[in-house]
Amino acid sequence: MKSLKIKLLLATIVMGPCAAVAQNTYSGYFLDNYDYRYQMNPSVGNEKNFVSFPALGNLNVRLGGTLHVNSVLYNIDGRTCLFSNPAISASEAMSKFKDNNRLDGNVKVPVMSAGFKAWGGYNTVSINANVDFGAAVPKSLFSLVKEGVSNRTYDIKDVRAHAMGYGEIAFGHSRDIKQVPGLRVGATLKFLIGVANADIQLDKANLVLGEDKWTAVTNANIYGNLGGLQYEHDFDKDSGREYVSGVNLDGDGSIGPNGFGIGFDLGAQYEWNNFTFSAAVLDLGFISWSRTMKASTDGDRTFDTDAYIFNVDDDAPNSFESEWKRMRDGLSDLYQLSDKGDVGSRTTGLAATLNFGVDYKLPYYDKLHFGLLNSTRINGPYTWTQVRLSANVAPVKVFSADVNVAAGTFGWSFGWMLNVHTTGFNFFAGMDHTLGKLAKQGVPLSSNAQFAMGINFPF
Repeated sequence: MKSLKIKLLLATIVMGPCAAVAQNTYSGYFLDNYDYRYQMNPSVGNEKNFVSFPALGNLNVRLGGTLHVNSVLYNIDGRTCLFSNPAISASEAMSKFKDNNRLDGNVKVPVMSAGFKAWGGYNTVSINANVDFGAAVPKSLFSLVKEGVSNRTYDIKDVRAHAMGYGEIAFGHSRDIKQVPGLRVGATLKFLIGVANADIQLDKANLVLGEDKWTAVTNANIYGNLGGLQYEHDFDKDSGREYVSGVNLDGDGSIGPNGFGIGFDLGAQYEWNNFTFSAAVLDLGFISWSRTMKASTDGDRTFDTDAYIFNVDDDAPNSFESEWKRMRDGLSDLYQLSDKGDVGSRTTGLAATLNFGVDYKLPYYDKLHFGLLNSTRINGPYTWTQVRLSANVAPVKVFSADVNVAAGTFGWSFGWMLNVHTTGFNFFAGMDHTLGKLAKQGVPLSSNAQFAMGINFPF
């Protein structure tokens, strides 16, 4: 049985300190002869035509978030332990969590890409597979796990998680505007094929902890779009009602297209003296899903549970560590959602990204230029922003490189990129986020790590 439990999904949200991200390396936004600048600003045109190596033209892998590994896992006497271990004080453990702990990601797999000069400008064709996902976990949830009955009440609200997978076929065109010297504009039209979508909205969990039971007031909704998806059920003897306990993918139907949509990228750049100003908005669009399986508490729901009773004695059967494991396996029971079945079509928007940049080329050495880029991804509770300053150099025709530093929602990061581009062959590699510390200043970087590489054939 291909069964995916909601409790395992919730455990992943709580325990997953990082998210896999891959889209485009922002280290390459200003880099000379980086073939995929058009995916960050569709007004950019390459000097040469190109075709990508299948699936390896622009491969990116990144881990990121504001919830770090060392916030959840500790080393005690050579043993890896959770933050809930009694040997770790509550003050130390809770100081590492933010009020809102974020995970966010986008995975873009480039099936095939190509670019060519024609029709008075530069044109691109891309086929990509995309996965967008994110999570937001409040500090109060970690406080519940760590402090247990030492606090009598908890207000856990706005736990969020989402994931969306879709394919896209994109056509782009950019050109100079002759009537305005220095101005270039571009646009990309995307046809979207939705494969899967899930939205988890755990709006409320007001808990009053007693010695033998908890009283919970909860409010939650879950939406799922995937062929064959069905909810599994369990029965609560105390309330005499059936509730959703997991997800089963063995129902009628198969994994395939479940929705269709459309999207747009728009961009412009303007050259003035030694400056180039640029702006772009990406992923303006939506997907309309044809089948939506919903689970809900139908507003506020009140019930009692004795599922989790903590004991400060580390050797007790219901010690903190043992109860954490039980709680991780039973978080779905806390909300007791009702299966609402197929509620019909549902439309979801794409996560739009705004890029604003300025590039300055040195007048006495035009092979060196400096760029400042602000990027903001607008996605409700998963919104993030960053500012990146880069130095870019192209000392010879076949090689370009840059180094950069960024600050934003996910902390500080250091990036770099190397690009070899000869006639007939192009290889690039780089990182937006390099693990480590700014050695002299001792400033810790975020727990982000990103690597990008690609093989393409310019002609």
